[in-house]
Amino acid sequence: MGWMGVCWNMQSQTQGAEPASFQNQREQLNRYLKHRPNHRPAKNIILFIGDGMGISTMTASRILEGQQKGTAGEEHRLSWEHFPYSALAKVYNTNQQTPDSAGTMSAIMTGHKTKAYTFGYDQRVVRGDHTSTRDFQGEAASCETLLEYFEKKGKSTGVVTTARVTHATPAACYAHSPERNWEHDADMKENHPKALEAGFKDIARQLMEFPHGDGLEVVLGGGRQAFLPNTAHDYEDPKLMGHRLDGRHLIDTWLRQPGSSFVFDRKGLLQVDTSSTERLLGLFERSHMTYETDRIKEVNPSDPSLSEMSLKALEILKQNQQGYFLMIEGGRIDHAHHAGNAFRALSETIALSKAVHAIQSALSEEEKEDTLILVTADHSHTFTIAGYPTRGNPILGLVVGNDDHGNPESSPKKDAMGLPYTTLAYANGGGYSGPMQNKKSKEITTGGVHFHLDIGDGGGPLAAHDDWKYLHTPRSPRPDLSEVDVGCEDYVQEAGVALSSETHAGEDVAVFAIGPMAHLIRGVIEQNFLYHVMRYASGDMEKP
Repeated sequence: MGWMGVCWNMQSQTQGAEPASFQNQREQLNRYLKHRPNHRPAKNIILFIGDGMGISTMTASRILEGQQKGTAGEEHRLSWEHFPYSALAKVYNTNQQTPDSAGTMSAIMTGHKTKAYTFGYDQRVVRGDHTSTRDFQGEAASCETLLEYFEKKGKSTGVVTTARVTHATPAACYAHSPERNWEHDADMKENHPKALEAGFKDIARQLMEFPHGDGLEVVLGGGRQAFLPNTAHDYEDPKLMGHRLDGRHLIDTWLRQPGSSFVFDRKGLLQVDTSSTERLLGLFERSHMTYETDRIKEVNPSDPSLSEMSLKALEILKQNQQGYFLMIEGGRIDHAHHAGNAFRALSETIALSKAVHAIQSALSEEEKEDTLILVTADHSHTFTIAGYPTRGNPILGLVVGNDDHGNPESSPKKDAMGLPYTTLAYANGGGYSGPMQNKKSKEITTGGVHFHLDIGDGGGPLAAHDDWKYLHTPRSPRPDLSEVDVGCEDYVQEAGVALSSETHAGEDVAVFAIGPMAHLIRGVIEQNFLYHVMRYASGDMEKP
């Protein structure tokens, strides 16, 4: 079905009477009036992070999921949009207006904002300089993370991610580093050998040698290469070797602990007997895990879904009567955005929404009363929804507007040059198609999505796709999208500024909360306030 058929199909559902829930909001008002805050201590805390999940990403994902279910889309809700409390969080780093994931997650996990590309230290840390930390007679103090604190208190802890488990967001839960890229010792030797020679531990090693409590109980995600020596063959692809230079087999280190298990594929994860497993390590890819869009194409997926990992983690952690802390990250939303690929970014967001729903469904009513759940993002992206499309217009499609009578038009809107354009776009990135002076061709891989930049006279870099129609003339620098399948999974949205990788954005992100002390999430807050809410909710912080 082409764009027009899809558009008509969606628009047909917007005609006539609206659902009662759309026009009549009394039911929601009554729910709000009857709602009472939960003031009991939070025995358990579950923190969901959508990496790069700005508000526009949530809006577009909400519409897409609704349209996939056969509705117009706009009135649909993601799972966390049913939560009773929400706020906006300011995400800047101490040295950057637009932040990175390391500094933002460090703020959430330690209560201290810090510099970009660092975590676990206060703002006196110098990026890439181990001597700036007090461990090496520097000034920057190490900041205890919430996960470390709960381990000391006897709670169980876990991290689940679709990125590498040593990537910035999960690493900021358990590690301390002046450089987020020190994921294994080979990284350090190549870029900062003095830190390695001085004995500073890489992130993977910090995870396996975690000194607090009895260590993390659950670690699930990607990134096997950081845990295997360069003399060890990979579990799934024996032709490939690990990356470590120090000879340490960190997976074997994990398995030396009583009750520990290791899995490297979906089949192994689903077969784990949680009644006899105290500690579970799952590393399902050498690097990041497979995008959900690509995972579900496999007849027997080798990677588990985010929901499957989350539920398995919950089964293990909830056995601790003292409670647990679990961080779950949809890590590849960010990667798809960096690639300018809205389809995969939105699909990853929907997968996160399904994981939130799965966790809520797995909790008993009593457990829900004891469990604080937060859903937020570390930062956003330069992702926009624009163009005055009619209601129900395919969110991934070309803009089809309304006529002067407010009725859907029969063809897409055109720009000043007579060319159609999409609802979704980026302010910068690889989808740039404006005039450029230099003539060259460049291959780029960003966020795991490969595309080709073709820069010619009067043209610009565009994502290579069989359906693309290039118009490289000074008068018409944009491609003609009339016959392009702009809703396909590999389409790269157009961008305003030419960059090899789309960037983060600096606006506030949303926070959603439900459970004990969730009512503290309101208004406009600093991102590091979330740490104080979680700490206070757990009952381990005195009232001001």
